[in-house]
Amino acid sequence: MNDLRADFRPPAWLANRHLQSILPSLPLRRPLVERRAAAVIAASRPLVLDCGEGVRLLGLHAAPAAGNESAPRRLSVLMHGWEGSADSLYVLSVTQLLHARGHDVVRLNLRDHGGTHALNRELFHSCRLPEVVGAVAQLQLLFPEHRLQLAGFSLGGNFCLRVGAKARAAGIRIDRIVAVCPVLEPATTLDALEHGPAVYHRYFIHKWARSLRLKQEAWPGLYDFGELIRDASLRSMTERMVLKYTDYPDLAAYLSGYAITGGVLESLEAPTHVITSGDDPMILTHDLARIARPASLELTVTPRGGHCGYMDALTGPSWIDRKIVSLLTPE
Repeated sequence: MNDLRADFRPPAWLANRHLQSILPSLPLRRPLVERRAAAVIAASRPLVLDCGEGVRLLGLHAAPAAGNESAPRRLSVLMHGWEGSADSLYVLSVTQLLHARGHDVVRLNLRDHGGTHALNRELFHSCRLPEVVGAVAQLQLLFPEHRLQLAGFSLGGNFCLRVGAKARAAGIRIDRIVAVCPVLEPATTLDALEHGPAVYHRYFIHKWARSLRLKQEAWPGLYDFGELIRDASLRSMTERMVLKYTDYPDLAAYLSGYAITGGVLESLEAPTHVITSGDDPMILTHDLARIARPASLELTVTPRGGHCGYMDALTGPSWIDRKIVSLLTPE
């Protein structure tokens, strides 16, 4: 459970925290990443998971080529960040490496992400943990001979850690977990988005508004997000959503509902590695002092890396891709 200093050392021209945070998801990179990930994209098949309570989530499963299976057989489940998807560039990039190492890989879409707005009637919010636990439990049933592993980015990392903390109670056997820049204290992250560079605030408002329009189109007559979409404040949008579409009494209760500070991670049993950076503009490292530190949890805090960046070159797999693969494929 000791803090580790990782060896991520980007070249000086690539070290800026905002460049690190923005570059991995730039649309200009998509042709390059998709070309590198062509094999796993071609191998991926849709997998609709019964998560219980009538909820369904969509995963994209890629089985390794015959004769290329890892020994022991491993199922790596990857979770994207908020308003990302199974096709986010950072997900595709590490998926290709894991697939090449013989893993079965499932890229899981959270509710209302990746074009799945019509799958479930109710709206996504970040406290919908039971359905993600249900999806992971269903994957364990579908792949009983595989070692089940989870890796997630940002909100996806937060979900992975919360699933890990609930694993024993849900009867899930998780071999190991990697969480990259997980959301620790949502109230802190919301403040950072509101008061930091406007590019992040605008980006998430734009992405969320687009998702809400798709949800409204998928369920005509049920939703009217007009006022919500016209709001220019992420805090105000979130508060409107909480009061109208959740059972939480106020914004503070909702935000604390998916925090992983306090004792949330005390029940974490699977070997778990959290990787985060000291210069992350959204996830502030002072909240690390407030998370439980069971013996199963290792923490790496790098001086640089931005938010889920960790790029040490413009082409090829990133440092974080290689790090995740090394952690999920121990020698």
